[in-house]
Amino acid sequence: MEVENQLSAWDGYVDWKNKPAVRGKHGGMLAASFVLVVEVLENLAYLANASNLVLYLKEFMHFPPTDSANSVTNFMGTAFLLALLGGFLSDALFTTYHIYLISAVIEFLGLVLLTVQAHSGSLKPPKCNPATANLPCQQVHGAKAAMLFLGLYLVALGVGGIKGSLAAHGAEQFDENTPQGRKQRSTFFNYFVFCLSFGALFAVTLVVWIEDNKGWEWGFGISTLTILLSIPIFLAGSKFYRNKIPNGSPLTIIFKVLVGAMLNSCMARSPSNAIANMATSPSPTPPSKEVTTENHDKVVETFESPSQSLKFLNRAVIYKPTFDALKCSVQQVEEVKIVIKILPVFVCTVMLNCCLAQLSTFSVEQAATMNTKLGSLKVPPASLPVFPVVFIMILAPVYDHIIVPFARRVTKSETGITHLQRIGIGLVLSILAMAVAAMVEIKRKRVAANSGLLDSTQPLPITFFWIALQYLFLGSADLFTLAGLLEFFFTEAPVSMRSLATSLSWASLAMGYYLSTVIVSIVNSATGDSKHKPWLSDRNLNHHHLERFYWLMCVLSTLNFLHYLFWAKIYKYGSNKRNWAVEMTK
Repeated sequence: MEVENQLSAWDGYVDWKNKPAVRGKHGGMLAASFVLVVEVLENLAYLANASNLVLYLKEFMHFPPTDSANSVTNFMGTAFLLALLGGFLSDALFTTYHIYLISAVIEFLGLVLLTVQAHSGSLKPPKCNPATANLPCQQVHGAKAAMLFLGLYLVALGVGGIKGSLAAHGAEQFDENTPQGRKQRSTFFNYFVFCLSFGALFAVTLVVWIEDNKGWEWGFGISTLTILLSIPIFLAGSKFYRNKIPNGSPLTIIFKVLVGAMLNSCMARSPSNAIANMATSPSPTPPSKEVTTENHDKVVETFESPSQSLKFLNRAVIYKPTFDALKCSVQQVEEVKIVIKILPVFVCTVMLNCCLAQLSTFSVEQAATMNTKLGSLKVPPASLPVFPVVFIMILAPVYDHIIVPFARRVTKSETGITHLQRIGIGLVLSILAMAVAAMVEIKRKRVAANSGLLDSTQPLPITFFWIALQYLFLGSADLFTLAGLLEFFFTEAPVSMRSLATSLSWASLAMGYYLSTVIVSIVNSATGDSKHKPWLSDRNLNHHHLERFYWLMCVLSTLNFLHYLFWAKIYKYGSNKRNWAVEMTK
């Protein structure tokens, strides 16, 4: 009976009471469905404010347009970069289950601060007086600014922890050793992006309308209640979850292998040292081969020699270590090789996310100058993301239930469309999006000039639907790239590093937002002199050269895609394609 219970247990996983997780009882689509519902609420709480924050900072905190745009990109970039911290802690110390709960509480506290500040007039700078238009508005400063940024960055810390744990927690519920489990996991990632969009749909329509018409305290308040509601819903699935047991810092393994390879290369190479220190790693990463005997005891065959790819890392294991602390196993070396191989893909997606950052900044400001009426309804500019959101919600099920099955029949492969192909499609769409954005801005400024409204704050006689074009292209790019990245990093990474690797998808977003800030600053510095104003510095968007900025982004995105093609062509899949004992590349 005891042997039977051991066989039914998920190796390396526990339930919420820290007891061994059991097959048929823990994990599966039912457990993952709780994660999907929670993601709807979490993204609603986050995006409801992030999508409209540039206008809040500009109109209520009196930031200049460029400063408000940079503040938003810095805030969103920090939130996504902190996903690495959430992923690291999930792998090293806590389970993804616990990291989500801790992070949700932190985000809740940050939203409470923002709600209180938005509600109290004494905690905001004085309103601008139209009668004294020659006097500049007073920008938020001192203790009020401290309260604003403390609230924002508590939210960023909470969002980072959630992003770094929730997707990995859902993906951990599936058995990757069966074709059905892998297909269900792929479906989960598609619907994870669907749920991101479903939450965003309410955020950029209902909540943004409430912020613009009822007040920001209501918008922040709804976000506060939403993230609070997500906690009991997440807890309701506790008895169904299987939680991966943390196995110590993955960064320690990476550091040990890299340092060991460098130091050992400086030592005298003696054949007697070779293979002397190939200790078996305690990591739960699937071994190269597993044999089950008649009495159901599992015999694990360990690696005998490292693969020939990235051969310089083999020095960490084939020569006697300089220090005992740098003693590595072959399995640890192979894990680090995998991580190094997926990093170029991560780097190539940063530029796409730099393009996506414009949807939260300049695109919103563009729409604010245009006619946003839809019949008798006035649409808030920050609700423009409804276009890509609805498109993603339509395309995600179509992709999962029609396109992928068709591609599987055609290609005779399990995935149908590979992860790298899917990411590449997203990069191409981002190039087209920037070209469309440049042409739309040229048209918008031409209308402003022909109407004599270049110096006016009145809405231009051009519909905001033109801006929706760039939203549709970038929304489609986001669907292909984000879902592809999440699944690519999770499936390709070693088991002991999966939460951290999955967090790279969000870190790519973070680096994109930071890169946007850097590019804007460089452009303004390079284009401004004693005779000309910088392209993106005037308070009036009509005097910007935003179309030139978009063309620059288009060129940079094209160069980035060519860079991506090089790495995608030489990459060799390792997960579920070959046995761990076989080399990933030759």
